[in-house]
Amino acid sequence: MFVVRSAVDDDVPALLRLARTVHSSNLPPDPVALRDRVEWSSECFAGRSGGDPAVYMFVLEDTTAGRVAGTSSLVTGKGTADRPRLFLRVRKREHYSRDLQAGQVQMTLQLGRDASGPTELGGLVIASSWRGSPHRLGSLLSKMRFAYIGSFPDRFDHRLIGEIMGDLTADGRTMLWDHLGRRFINLSYVEADAFSRTSKEFIMSLFPEGEIYASLLPAEARRLIGRVAPAAVPAMRMLERQGFRRCDEVDPFDGGPNLEAERDEVPLVRQTIQCAVDGLVEDVAEGSSCFVTSGAGGGFRGIRASVERPDGGGVVLARADAELLGVSKGDEVGVTPESAGQPE
Repeated sequence: MFVVRSAVDDDVPALLRLARTVHSSNLPPDPVALRDRVEWSSECFAGRSGGDPAVYMFVLEDTTAGRVAGTSSLVTGKGTADRPRLFLRVRKREHYSRDLQAGQVQMTLQLGRDASGPTELGGLVIASSWRGSPHRLGSLLSKMRFAYIGSFPDRFDHRLIGEIMGDLTADGRTMLWDHLGRRFINLSYVEADAFSRTSKEFIMSLFPEGEIYASLLPAEARRLIGRVAPAAVPAMRMLERQGFRRCDEVDPFDGGPNLEAERDEVPLVRQTIQCAVDGLVEDVAEGSSCFVTSGAGGGFRGIRASVERPDGGGVVLARADAELLGVSKGDEVGVTPESAGQPE
């Protein structure tokens, strides 16, 4: 059985192993930084963020083996006046010569800053041994975040963003950074990406403010603008089914596209309800598949389960599922139809 829950200190070694397999600002491959992030996440789940930008770190646990199989996160206030969210704005510029009776459409890139504080969905990583599992673990781990947002919408900005990983080489490089970013910032992609986790100042100070014509870049670098890493395509498709759409922004390091959506228009968020557990049975014979969540103890636990929805407005759960959630009859749970946002 699999449960998605809030991360705790004991998860740090497993999270560190996952962090070393990806390049993600939301999952730093440093044990001290990672432990600090997990501890802050615990405070945020308990509602003790004090209005500061919050981090919610989720882990996917195989309860049978007692192993962490993956992680994901939500980050609020992603972009403030002191620490703006940086991106490259992608535009198309039309140029026309009357004398030649001909014209061209040119793509330009310009460094942009966002201090509006949207909520970012990030840090989705599944351990390699669990990828391709018939249990659809990536979907479970990703969608459970929306179930949490639906239960606590006031904790999150009206605008949700997802930064999709760009296509890197096997040795963790990208031609886009080598031919663009490194012309102005003398760091490798890995060095710049790592430094950006603690500082954005070097990018704003060294990167040009004006528009850069993409045609000045080699073809192999231009092809990476808005391109998605093959491993990130399923995550992007899932977000698109929830109403996320590409905007005119790409990551300044790897060129991956940014997606965004309105919080209250996301089907999984909109269709989440809070209700009581009306009853417990040995087996739910004819229920519907839902994400059921609990905030018992100030943390978070969520599972994919079959539930019955009697006319009374509550839910009936299997006893084994209630035990995984740490709830009893009469307790409140969040319920999100798994089918929300899926094609008919």
